[in-house]
Amino acid sequence: MRDQNRMPLVEALQSHIDKDSVSFHVPGHKNGALVEGQVRKALEYDVTELAGLDDLHAPEGAIREAQELLTDHYKSEKSYFLVNGSTVGNLAMILGVCNEGDVVFVQRNCHKSILNGLQLANVKPVFLHPELDEQAAAASGISQATLIQALRLYPNAKALILTYPTYYGTVYDIKSLIELSHEHGVNVLVDEAHGAHFSCGTPFPSSSLGWGADVVVQSAHKTLPAMTMGSFLHIGTERIDQDRIEHYLGMLQSSSPSYPIMGSLDYARHYIASYSAEDIEFFKDKRKHFLKGLRGAGYEIIESADPLKLMVRLRGYSGYELQEELKNRSVFSELADPYQVLFILPLIKKGMTFPYEKALLSMKAIEPSEGNTELILLEKQQKITALRHSFKEMEKKEKGWASVDEVVGRTAAEVLVPYPPGIPLFYPGEEILEESISELKRLMKLGAKFQGGKKLEEGKISIFV
Repeated sequence: MRDQNRMPLVEALQSHIDKDSVSFHVPGHKNGALVEGQVRKALEYDVTELAGLDDLHAPEGAIREAQELLTDHYKSEKSYFLVNGSTVGNLAMILGVCNEGDVVFVQRNCHKSILNGLQLANVKPVFLHPELDEQAAAASGISQATLIQALRLYPNAKALILTYPTYYGTVYDIKSLIELSHEHGVNVLVDEAHGAHFSCGTPFPSSSLGWGADVVVQSAHKTLPAMTMGSFLHIGTERIDQDRIEHYLGMLQSSSPSYPIMGSLDYARHYIASYSAEDIEFFKDKRKHFLKGLRGAGYEIIESADPLKLMVRLRGYSGYELQEELKNRSVFSELADPYQVLFILPLIKKGMTFPYEKALLSMKAIEPSEGNTELILLEKQQKITALRHSFKEMEKKEKGWASVDEVVGRTAAEVLVPYPPGIPLFYPGEEILEESISELKRLMKLGAKFQGGKKLEEGKISIFV
């Protein structure tokens, strides 16, 4: 058992700063000397691969020790720092495990980076559509029955890619899915972006690492005190070729990795590894009082399996309208959907402060109004679908534009993503279903934001001719 109180990279960075050195190296801000204002102090940590600071792409010193501590805490075969977000982790795990032409099962409510990885690997994705979480009014995970059916239809599948937990903190029986997959020789890759804190134990859900997932990617910056883009990749079992994963990490990650991000990852690992039973009780108590205040102010609170996630609703407001009202009072939610806003609470430790009371005071100024937003839950009729064309075929196919009212049954030639949460309504090569267009129209009417859809404002969608 390693000393989790150590922060090797943070210590090395501080030691370098204490030398008050003169910079004739990159980056160009020269230890912050060329920058005025408060940000100058932070830039002292923004250095490069200098003596004593190690090299992410060939770690031998502080970074190696920091990653070994990460491996020790998460009980993985080997763990890595990611400086390009979970996106680079998702790409590397797909490219590092799958070969061109492989049949790969993919939970359909996945992040767009998973879909990009499938295209880069030139595999044959088979989409497994999730069950609905009626309480959250959002997609959950796939059922064991769906996976059993998929394995019968595609017995040569090589990998299963899951999203666990969902953006909303929903979890499902991932253990049985992993066991079933392994029985059929299928590797399990998990986008666990929102679960870096699950190593805390109760009351938080269990990580998929503990259930035997082969590769797991976590966004440390989403729930731990790490900088944006700071993430982890964990190899969970001996089934995976570590050298191949490292090859793609070396190819895809920046050759000039950010030391502030890496330092924050070292700190985040220390933070979660030292999270105590007293810290958990303190967090639970502060959360309990916040929820009591929200409910007392007329808000409906939907709790998920992850205590960090809260879905907040207010009578008479769509999620988008409530988000706007909150923003006008300097309270910012993680995302909005037609029914609610999502809050991600802080994983505070005993003795820490957080402006819960300030938020409550602002939120009490928003009063419920008449009317309710009707919950419309659209469940896919088909649980297993595949692309109509391969990625290579799509590169050569002619594209055109068609009215939103005339595309049902056609094949999408562009991706359209409500963002957040970043789950595409449809994807190039997929049949455009009536339920997808109904959802698109509803989201547009409510003011959702989209990525993709170059001519969506004109009411047009790109299709293959």
